[in-house]
Amino acid sequence: MSVPLDQIPVPHDSSATTLVDQLVQWARRRIEERVFRPGMRMPSIRKLALDKGVSRFTAVEAYERLVAQGYLDSRRGSGFYVRERLAMPLPGERRAANVAAEAAPVAPTIDVVWLLRNMLTTSHHPERGPGLGYLPGSWLDGELITGALRTLGRQSGAQLLGFGSPQGFLPLRQQLQTRLEELEIGATPDQFVMTSGITQSIDLIARLFVKPGDAVIVGDPAWFQMFGRFASQGARLIGMPYTPAGPDLDAFEALVKTWRPKMLVINSVLQNPTGTSLTAAQAFRILRLAEEYDFIVVEDDVYGDLCPPGYPATRLASLDQLKRVIFLGSYSKTLAPNLRVGFIASSPDVTQGLTDQKMLVGMTSPELNERVLYKVLTEGHYRRHVERLRARLDSVRDRATRMLEATGLTLFSTPDAGMFLWADTGVDSNALAVAGHEEGFLLTPGSLFSPQQSPTTWTRFNVANCGDPALPAFLGGYLEAVARRGG
Repeated sequence: MSVPLDQIPVPHDSSATTLVDQLVQWARRRIEERVFRPGMRMPSIRKLALDKGVSRFTAVEAYERLVAQGYLDSRRGSGFYVRERLAMPLPGERRAANVAAEAAPVAPTIDVVWLLRNMLTTSHHPERGPGLGYLPGSWLDGELITGALRTLGRQSGAQLLGFGSPQGFLPLRQQLQTRLEELEIGATPDQFVMTSGITQSIDLIARLFVKPGDAVIVGDPAWFQMFGRFASQGARLIGMPYTPAGPDLDAFEALVKTWRPKMLVINSVLQNPTGTSLTAAQAFRILRLAEEYDFIVVEDDVYGDLCPPGYPATRLASLDQLKRVIFLGSYSKTLAPNLRVGFIASSPDVTQGLTDQKMLVGMTSPELNERVLYKVLTEGHYRRHVERLRARLDSVRDRATRMLEATGLTLFSTPDAGMFLWADTGVDSNALAVAGHEEGFLLTPGSLFSPQQSPTTWTRFNVANCGDPALPAFLGGYLEAVARRGG
């Protein structure tokens, strides 16, 4: 989408008054914010000139300056690309640095820093963040947290001064045993390890089980932040495709036979980003393959509490009873993103190994947070709070669905629960995310949900954050502009 030149920010040099200066400063800021990421192809000279309303000479001059300043690489016959900039070389070192950059092979990277940074800056205006992965703060009940904190504040401070247990606050683990019994999963308190959210849970599992070269099957698409964690352990990430009915299990079985994976990581309930859930038949087939080919199943149930009772979904751990399945949970989606309390439930021997890994990495998780969660779960208000969240999501999901379809997007599926819709925009979703950033919207390009970061036209929408009246106008206007340019 075209941005008027008088709106192009000049972040570094207020004396930048020429059109070339303004274009240079605009591109530099986007590169430094990682909106334009290393290796990304910049708009062609013709497209940049058209979008910004300048001459081709001005666009060429701006790109040449960015090359000279080390922000872009020029590739003859191909265009201009964002350069990987570890540090700005001195002028006398630039030629040697360019030679080295051209000689070195470019390794594919999983880069989500720009999205995570912008998630934080958008948190105060969630209605401008249809790509956010959590609910608006106005939907959550801060009184549940402050009430628990007040209760703790009336207790003796001495009990808060200890180091805590490596496995986590025992009364909370006992409470989680009751919660899992409701899901027909049997686990004693000694089978739990408390963590600082799902991210740390994945980290501990990767450290304990994954060695360089091991194959790990993940969804394609799936939650992007875990990809980097497994990749940093040297794992080979294998993408399992999804259908509107859930994972493509014929393709999955072929991948298992070919790669003999170390593990599968999966959302069984309300998968991120497709919103699909496993049926009992699908769950049985996955477990049969896990038994036959001897791989671990990591079941991430972070969205489980957004699934209403009686919803047609089957948890693998309820069938396996933690023999081969490692079950993960968290309360960041329903209580507060910064509460950072999650858990791992697993067999006793796996629990011991994970506890040892946790002590090596950080000794214990913050017991104060665990005590707060324990109070919230035992004072009787959490269940009603979750029911209100489900009802509110139900009230906006149909509206978001109709809006996206009316603007020309095609939905992957239409789940009856949860917070996500996976939509085909028909255009490059990386370019759409960049255009959205220009207009103040945070969108998540579908490439981030692919273990190979493959270019795609798909993107994820959070139905709770699709209410801004300017969003459909932006989406529709962008798609029309791309269509007029012929793609």
